[in-house]
Amino acid sequence: MTQNTDWRTYFASIIGVCPWSQAYWKQSRIDIVDWDGNILPLGKYVARIYQYPQASAYKLNKLMKQFNEERDDEEWLYSHPKFGGHSTPMPCLIQQDFNVLANARQSLKQHKYKHKQSL
Repeated sequence: MTQNTDWRTYFASIIGVCPWSQAYWKQSRIDIVDWDGNILPLGKYVARIYQYPQASAYKLNKLMKQFNEERDDEEWLYSHPKFGGHSTPMPCLIQQDFNVLANARQSLKQHKYKHKQSL
């Protein structure tokens, strides 16, 4: 059963570092599930957050590295509230479509470059 976490508020809070996440959340393109050891295909989603409340940051980091080596078409990240800042409100693994993420990052870089030129 998915934990009660206010993901809407979380995605609104990270617009400065991840401006596309709130839009994808509003479009229902980010899936939130509890970690049970199984990796689901992303399908229509650009990202999936696997909530893993009992995991340490060390465990999440280890899994992230493993999945990044095994799954070329995805990028895996992890987040743990102990790091503060823009960390997720609970420990989690984040599965993302590699190409969607790469395109979003490139778009963000171009936007920042254009903004600097206009100053």
